[in-house]
Amino acid sequence: MLAPYACHPEASRGRLHAERMSTFRSPFQRDRDRIIHSSAFRRLKHKTQVFVEHEGDYYRTRLTHTIEVAQVARTIAAVLNLNTDLAEAIALAHDLGHTPFGHTGEDAMETLMVPYGGFDHNAQAMRIVTRLERHYAEFDGLNLTWECLEGIAKHNGPVADPLPYALAEANAEWDLELHSYASAEAQVAAIADDIAYSHHDLHDGLRSGLFTEDDLIGLPVTGPAFAEVDALYPGLDPMRRRHEALRRVFGRMVEDVIAVARNRLEAARPRSVDDIRDLGATVIRFSKPLYQELKVIRSFLFARMYRAPSVMQERARVAQVINDLFPLFMARTGLLPAEWQSDIARAGDDTALARIVADYVAGMTDRFALAEHQRLCG
Repeated sequence: MLAPYACHPEASRGRLHAERMSTFRSPFQRDRDRIIHSSAFRRLKHKTQVFVEHEGDYYRTRLTHTIEVAQVARTIAAVLNLNTDLAEAIALAHDLGHTPFGHTGEDAMETLMVPYGGFDHNAQAMRIVTRLERHYAEFDGLNLTWECLEGIAKHNGPVADPLPYALAEANAEWDLELHSYASAEAQVAAIADDIAYSHHDLHDGLRSGLFTEDDLIGLPVTGPAFAEVDALYPGLDPMRRRHEALRRVFGRMVEDVIAVARNRLEAARPRSVDDIRDLGATVIRFSKPLYQELKVIRSFLFARMYRAPSVMQERARVAQVINDLFPLFMARTGLLPAEWQSDIARAGDDTALARIVADYVAGMTDRFALAEHQRLCG
């Protein structure tokens, strides 16, 4: 039974291009399935989360991160009687716009695109699902429901002016009400992203050797988790000890979000999804005490993992790949594959051309970008 403030599929605002209803699937289930079957979703398999793909088989990729986000989103949405299919669909789409090499690639692309309207991976995800996926006979993109597009566009909150060009482009075609908050399902997808990376970056950092369990003992949340495991299972095998502690960290975050959401929903008493959008604040969030504790952990990860010397060395190397490929393709558009040449021919100015080149480079996987850089630049 869905809560009254959930997104009910029968009340969906529909799709930009009208389609016949499916016999077996709700509109939000179809959104989810189209995202899973998209080319952009498959490419996430070979895109960086923190560590570049070749650095190890066990580190999260952008795809495994996305699957973990979707799992958390479904769990929280189900407990709160929200629409699990919509929450999952938004979670599965939230990172489609990421460049190769994670945030390093995005930072490089953002700098390169400053003269042409900028670059933002969240906005790029919208460009992918509304334009760049070209598999259907009657429309470009995936023709997702309004609610799914809204969630992708503003799951992190209202979008302020000036809008990123890809969002402005999509919003001009169909008003997504970007200056309001999104549905509770979209908010669940956003907090699930925070939970997933806060948990798995600890796992990956430990596996990489950038820090040890002893470094986590003195931190909030992680320290008590290890202490609980040691009290229950003295002398436990190190890998089991690590897993048992970090699953407690994971559970603490999920339980906190659910408790806060229930309290805020009870206080606000929304009667519809529009009431959620009009509250002027998120209802799905961490408690203030846990949020402050997680800030300490993130500061630790920033210093010891995201900005570790070995990671920074690799960041510089892969950033150079983006910095070399983008101007090369701008100058020699014939290097782009044949299927991109019709778009290039229609580009009316340098800004339009730059956006096409950005679409191409941003869509690359890590391995393809490295291979193309080797082939074209030596």
